[in-house]
Parts: sequence; C-alpha cells; structure tokens
Amino acid sequence: MDRAFSLPYMSLTFLLAFSIVVLVCPVMIPVLHKLKFGQEIREEGPKWHQKKSGTPTMGGIVFIGAVIIATVMYWNNLKVLIMLFTAVGFGVIGFIDDYIKVIKKRNLGLKAGEKFFLQAALAIVYVVLSDMLGLMDCSVIIPFTHTAFAVPGYIYIPFTVFVILAVVNSVNLTDGIDGLATSVTIMVTVFFACVAWLMKNAEVFPFALAVIGGCMGFLLFNKHPAKVFMGDTGSLFLGGAVVVMAINMKMHLLILIVGFVYLAETLSVIIQVASFKLTGKRVFKMSPIHHHFEMIGWSEKKIVTVFTVTTILLGILATYSVWGFVSL
Repeated sequence: MDRAFSLPYMSLTFLLAFSIVVLVCPVMIPVLHKLKFGQEIREEGPKWHQKKSGTPTMGGIVFIGAVIIATVMYWNNLKVLIMLFTAVGFGVIGFIDDYIKVIKKRNLGLKAGEKFFLQAALAIVYVVLSDMLGLMDCSVIIPFTHTAFAVPGYIYIPFTVFVILAVVNSVNLTDGIDGLATSVTIMVTVFFACVAWLMKNAEVFPFALAVIGGCMGFLLFNKHPAKVFMGDTGSLFLGGAVVVMAINMKMHLLILIVGFVYLAETLSVIIQVASFKLTGKRVFKMSPIHHHFEMIGWSEKKIVTVFTVTTILLGILATYSVWGFVSL
C-alpha cells in the first residue's frame, strides 16, 4: 500500500498538527493578551457578545503553522504545496485584515474593495498556475450522476475563481460564535479526507488530515466560552483550505451539499440585505443566520451542535452522491 494511505502515515500527520496546536496555544494565548490583540466586538452584533470584547484573536496563526509543518513534513509534492500556499495566502490576507482591526483600531479592517482585490488576485493565481502546470483537467463532478463534466477552460477558470471567493467568504461569515467555524470545518474536512482516501487521492488526503488535526487542537481553546478566536487569519485560511481540496477532487459542486452551513450563512446575509433594501423589512432577526438563532433563544452550544450534526449528515449524503468515483 502507498505510504500516503498507511495507518502510521494517517496517524502522524493528524497527530503532529494536533499536538503542535495543543502545546503552542497555552503559550500563545497569554502572549496575545500581552500584545493586546483583543477582539473588538461590533456594536450591531448581539449585545451579549460585548462581554467577549478583549478575548485574544488571530489565534488562527497557531493552527496555520501546525498545518504547514505537518503537511510539508509528511508530504511535499508540487500539487500539495500549491494547495498549501493558496490556503496560507488567504490566511495572510486575513492577518492583514486582523492587524488593521486590532493594531490600527479600524474595526472593519480592510476595505471591501481591498479585500476583494487581494482574494480575487490570489484565486486567479492559483487557478491559472495550476492550469499552466497541468495540475487541473478542467472537469467538475456532477453529484448523484456518476459523471464528471468537462468544462471549457474559458468557463472553468472564472467559475473556479468564483467558487473560491464564495467559499472563502462563506467560511469567514460562519466564524461568528464560539467554535462554530472550527466545528463545521472539521466535519467538512473529514468528508474530504474520507473521500480522498477512498479515491486514493494522495494530495488531498494528507493535507486534509493536517487541517483536521489543527482544527481539533484549536477547538479545545475555541469552544464556548472561547479562550481565543481564530480571527479572519484563521477563517480565511480554512475557507481557502476547504475550497482547494474540493477543486483538487473536481468537487466544486459538492460544497453546496457538505458545506450547506456555509451556504446558509451567506444566503442569510444576501436575503437580509436584499429584503431590507427592497421592502424595508428584515427576514431574519439578525444575520448571518447563526445570530438569528441566538436571537430566538438558542445557546451558542446548541447552535454549534445542530450545525455540526447537520454537516455530518450532509457529509454522508455527499459521500453517497460521489460513490461512483470511489475505489474500494
């Protein structure tokens, strides 16, 4: 059996990322406190979130570092490194955004146009570079059909860039309550890891294991009540990591199933804004949708549990939808 799919390999990649985060977070959190890297809570959010003001943010740095070490140490072929580079690139954009919020005290961080430009530029570089190096075959798996549709390059490239931007920003929106983005992303990545193992995809598999390990270690400190937040540094990295896994396995459309929570978060914002502008009325008590559930009385733990279990169930459905591509 290829070493990429052996039990020791599986265990070490996951365990290394997990261990690094568990060992570094207790040291890093006091440092972030000392540097006054505290989260500024926006006034338009739920009023009870104000008590979280000052909780250290930018904790995503820890699991990003862990994922880099675990991925490079155990697997370093070109496709994996480009995936890693892209995810880290989105993390860097998030770091710049966090830095402006925390250090420059500009609560909204990067301007919308600036953030979009940086994200779009990185997405285009990833897609074009991968295409030039022959690492993409411009095809997309259609769920439940057992077929992969070949897409002309002039459609595939802008479509893939759109998917990248949509997923990255959806994960960012999901990071609104303690442990939510971390928990949901663990389950989304477990799906990609399982399918990658079944499909003998030696690029996505180790990368996914490293992301799962890093996230699980971070969740110990990010669960309610959170001792540290990942910040845009972490959420944009996770969005980048999830979407490059999907693209690598031609599963752009599978995000709609396994990543339904991400989709719901984004749609709730779009619907809320559109409804208010068109009718002057709001559909949700607050958006993104996790805040709506908070406003109707759900605890943060209940929201995280329901959203995570939903993701698990949808992950099972998503696995069934691509079963024709699985090699047992």
